[in-house]
Parts: sequence; structure tokens; C-alpha cells
Amino acid sequence: MLTLCPRRWTLACATLATASAACSQEPGLQAILAAPILASNQPQIEAQVFTSSRVPVVRVPSSRDEWEEIASETRRRVLEDVVFRGEAKTWRDARTRVDWLDTIPGGPGYRIKKLRYEAVPGLWIPALLYEPEGLDGQTPVVINVNGHDRSSGKAADYKQLRCINLAKRGLLALNLEWVGMGQLNTPGFGHYKINQLDLLGTSGIALHYLAQSRAVDLMLEHPNADPERVAVTGLSGGGWQTIFISSLDTRVALANPVAGYSGFVTRAQFPSTDLGDSEQTPSDLATVADYTHLTALRAPRPTLVTNNAHDTCCFQAGHALGPLLRAARPVFELYGQAGNLRHHVNQDPGHNYARDNREAFYRMLRDFFFSGSSEFPGREIDSETELRTAAELNVPLPEGNLDFHSIALALAQEAPRRQERTRTALRAVTRTPNYEVQANEVETIATGDTRATRWQLRVDNEWTVPAVEIERGMARETVIQVADGGRASAASVTGAQLGQGRRVIALDPFNFGESRMETKDWLWSLLVAALGERPLGIQAGQIAATARWARDRHGRAVEVHAVGPRTSLSALIAAALEADAISGVRLQGSFGSLAEIIERDLDARQAPELFCFGLLETFEIEDIRALVSPRPMELVSP
Repeated sequence: MLTLCPRRWTLACATLATASAACSQEPGLQAILAAPILASNQPQIEAQVFTSSRVPVVRVPSSRDEWEEIASETRRRVLEDVVFRGEAKTWRDARTRVDWLDTIPGGPGYRIKKLRYEAVPGLWIPALLYEPEGLDGQTPVVINVNGHDRSSGKAADYKQLRCINLAKRGLLALNLEWVGMGQLNTPGFGHYKINQLDLLGTSGIALHYLAQSRAVDLMLEHPNADPERVAVTGLSGGGWQTIFISSLDTRVALANPVAGYSGFVTRAQFPSTDLGDSEQTPSDLATVADYTHLTALRAPRPTLVTNNAHDTCCFQAGHALGPLLRAARPVFELYGQAGNLRHHVNQDPGHNYARDNREAFYRMLRDFFFSGSSEFPGREIDSETELRTAAELNVPLPEGNLDFHSIALALAQEAPRRQERTRTALRAVTRTPNYEVQANEVETIATGDTRATRWQLRVDNEWTVPAVEIERGMARETVIQVADGGRASAASVTGAQLGQGRRVIALDPFNFGESRMETKDWLWSLLVAALGERPLGIQAGQIAATARWARDRHGRAVEVHAVGPRTSLSALIAAALEADAISGVRLQGSFGSLAEIIERDLDARQAPELFCFGLLETFEIEDIRALVSPRPMELVSP
């Protein structure tokens, strides 16, 4: 039975107020709940083992033909099973619309053409084409993608200098803006908001990929573009864009990613610098390929992987470069083209695509696009006086240009689509494991009439869930309690349950309370999702497994109580899936609708597990509640 009547809400709130007053008189309860159970940094170490052990390894066959089959299938699966899911399938087939705008003078020998193009219908990308004057015949094309330069974007000095130098060498250089940067530095383009689309069953990563592939499309329509000589390069997030498009789109002949990525195992080993953002860690990518695979997919096309030895941001050469080369080199050797895979280590301080790195790129172009001609300058042509301001390089955009959030809002209007809404379907979309628990007692303490036992609940030999079991006297009922702020944050609720003669098992499931990773916890959740797991399912699975353990231990099914919208969702799913061990649920502050996640404009940093791929495409809160019925459910206001 679903209890929603105003009287029950009033009673519940009164109970909470009484409990809060009681807790203020019981400082010992707060201390009992807050005492650590796990070793220092144990959750993060377990996450490192969990993720690293699941990352696929590049398997190099004995023949080139066999590799060609592997490469073709890998590209197909990444594009179909990761990138183009949901509404993204229709975006892929849309025509690339391009608006050519003003032309402004450049320096000697080139001009700058302003343009905008649609990455997906209604989402326009501003760009600049640095075009040599007097072109005759075909010339190489270089797509210059941005890094995380939010203020300058495409107007960043280092990027302008590279494009100017390319134009002065006779190449077509496209300088495109990246979503979230420069002109597109708006809240709706925040990179952690592509996960809003994931919740709706549409791959947010598709917006990034299409922005890159459409740029190749429009440049190959240029009358002077040589389709056999297309290059892509960029720094940081631009380095990620470079490897992503150039590994999957075989039109890209030469690639130079600069300080932009590392393999997933490396990321787990260096979480403070390398875990990457939402676009670098799309759901399910690592079920098909690691970035080691993407690097190998470049074979035999010329590839220069550049990293900075003293990078102050991420992907330092000392740890990022070696595993990529080790995985990709044998594949280049299959083609007899080991020399086509090169690397450059920059010794300048900081996260940069400065002169030394730019000159390494020019030499790469010379060697592979111009047959090593000595007439192609390997050194940079000084052009600082030709730099333009961001205002001068501004490209007008249409009113109402779409972004991640506005697209998600539109998709949410049609969700959920009518599909089978069974326990089997819910378990499939949340990928909730059916865990078993091995309980290890840490200690039992008694304070007055309160008895508390601290447990380490080992879940399938993968996760250790900390739990405190508290009771007074001879309790007949058991409540499992979880809270967004961790078990200690809900001491008042615990006190209220004890006061009603119940036994409380307060636990911290994956990424809550003591189980929260110390370094960039939301990025660990994204990495887990990239491996094909779902953090929300892990949480629900841990709660359900604890309920089965508690039932077997005490001989009766248990209630699950949650405090906060995040744990309320995982608790609700656990109750929907575990009909035997969970007798009812009490949710404080629960979402009334999954669409609220989009409407409140939440992103993956705030609540990473909420963006479970495809959940809102199939289920709404009311559908999950229906799977709990006829067991009692109590909803309490925040």
C-alpha cells in the first residue's frame, strides 16, 4: 500500500522532530555511527581493483587480415553499441547544414572565413576556416579541436598560432569551437550534463562525436580539400577528441593527440589526474574497447602521440604514454609500418600545446603529407602580431541554439516510452547484481542499554560495505537504513527507530558515506558505468544483499528506510527487486518523478548514479513503486 495522505506526512514529520530532539540528548549514538569501519581509502582501492580487472586487453592476431576484421568489428560496435543509441540514431542520418558567414583578413597569404554548422539538428557549432590565398589544386586539411579552455576557446593564442602557421604552409585549417568552451561556455553545455541524455537512453557522447565528424564532412566539401590528407589535432580535451574521431573515422589519415588521454587501467592507477570527464568515459565504452584499442585502431595511419613530461593537469608522459605505445606498436608492425606510430615528449612546464609541441606536429605533416620535403618548414613561423581577439573571431549563432540540457528536456517530454516494466526489465536496465554477503564482525560495543556491532559486509568478494547494527533490548523488527549523507548523518532517524523498539542496520552502500571514494568520487562512478556496470545497480544490489543477510540472521524480512533522494532511488529499486527479504520501504525526500533529475538540471558531479543509462527511457518512479506493491511504502517529506 502506498501511503501519501497528508495526515501520514504530518505524523512522519512529527516523528522526525521528536527523533531529532532525542538524538540531541544522545551524543553517543552519533559517535557509534560515525566510527570508521573500513581501512583508510579502502573504497577507492577496491574501485581500482574492480575497474582495472575488467578493462579489455588488446589482443594482436598473427595476421593483418585478421586484425582488419577485428578493427572493423570494434569500430562498428563502438559506434552502434555506444555512440549511436536512442535518438542519436536519427541525428547520425541528418544532413550537415553549414552557414558560411563573413570573411575577415588574416595575415600575409591567408584569410579567415567564419562559419557555423549543425552537429545535430538545432545545435550549431561556430568555427573558423584559415584558408590560404591563391589555392590551386588539392591541399591537406587539418581539423583543430579545442581543449578545456573555457574562456578563450577557439581564440586561444596557441591554437590561433597553429592555424595561422598551417595556412601559411598552404594547408586548410579549420578551427572549431568545443561545446562548453569559448562561445559555447554556457551552463547547458556543461560536460557533466551529457549524462542527462544517458538517463533518457540517448548517448550523450554522440553530440561530441557528431561535432567532430560533421567538421570532417564540411571540410571535404571544400573544392581544394585533399580527401587522402586529412589530419586532426588538439590539446587536452582536444587530444581526446582527436583519438576518438581519428580511431573511428577512417577518413582521418593523420592524428596528433596532445596530452589528451590514457588507458582506463592507467586512469585507475592515477585517479587524481587521469580519470577524465563524462565525454572521456561514456557508458559501456570499455565493454568494447579501451583507449589502448583506439590507439591501435589508428594502424597503419600516421599517428603522433604527444605528452608533456611535467604536465600540471593530466596524462603525464611518464605514466600515460607507455601503455598506449605498448598496445598499439605490435599492430603497426603487422602492417610493416612501425615507423608510422611516433611519440613526442615535451619537456616544457605545464599542460601545453606550445611551440615545441606545435613544431613536432609540423614535422609530422612534412614527413607524411609532403614526403619529407625540405621546403616544408619544420619550425614555427613567428605570427604573434596576427593574433585576433575573441570578439574579432566571434561567430554569430542562431537564437535558441540547443545544448545538452535543452535537448534532454525535450527528450524527457516523451519518456518513458511504453515498454515491459517487470522486475526482469528493471534488473536489466539497472544491471543490478544478485550479490551474496559474507559478514565479518569487526567489534561489538555496549553503551548503557545500546548494543552496537560493526560489520564489514563483503559483497561477492568485490566490495566491502560498512554497516553498524544497533539495538536496545529484544528487538523484533529490523530496519536497514541508508542516507545520502552517510549513515552518521541520519543519527536522528536511527534514534527514532530504536525508540520504537526496532533494530537498525545502518550501512553505506557504494559511494555513500564511508564508502565514498576519496578522489573524485563521481568520476569513479562514470568509470564503473563505462565498464558496463551501473553504480545505481551496485547500490541497489548491496542493499538487497544486506536485506537477505539480515533476514537470514534474524528470521524475518526487513524494512528499508532511506534519507535523501539519491539513496531513496537505490532503496526503492532494491525493494522492487527483492520481494522476499524486504517487507516495505520508507523514503524521505524521494523523487516523485525521474524527470525531476532533468528538470532540476542535475549533473553527474552531484549524483552520478542517478544517470543510469536508459532508466527513464523505460521506467518512471511510479512504475518502480508498482513493483513494490502490495508491500507497504511510506513517503516522507524532506
